[in-house]
Amino acid sequence: MKNEFGFKFEELQRYQKSIVFGETVNAQIKTFSKEETYRLSSQFIRAADSIANNIAEGSASTNAQFNRYLQIAWDRVYECVVCSPKIRLRGFISIE
Repeated sequence: MKNEFGFKFEELQRYQKSIVFGETVNAQIKTFSKEETYRLSSQFIRAADSIANNIAEGSASTNAQFNRYLQIAWDRVYECVVCSPKIRLRGFISIE
């Protein structure tokens, strides 16, 4: 995932995985009903995208600030963990 600017955070596996996760969530929510668009699916995609955003944003800060942003990213992971079973129970995804 290298680019001409070479941002350090792009080399982090957590960042790379969070990009893929966000795109996976985005693809999945496209299959949801229209009524779900402004409910849980909106929350899910914002939380999923926020993981990568926080990693990138915090990477330019001090170590203490970066750790704070990593904690925020981790909090968004938990948010996604809660969204997954709710979405399954609502019939939009299967256990597989």
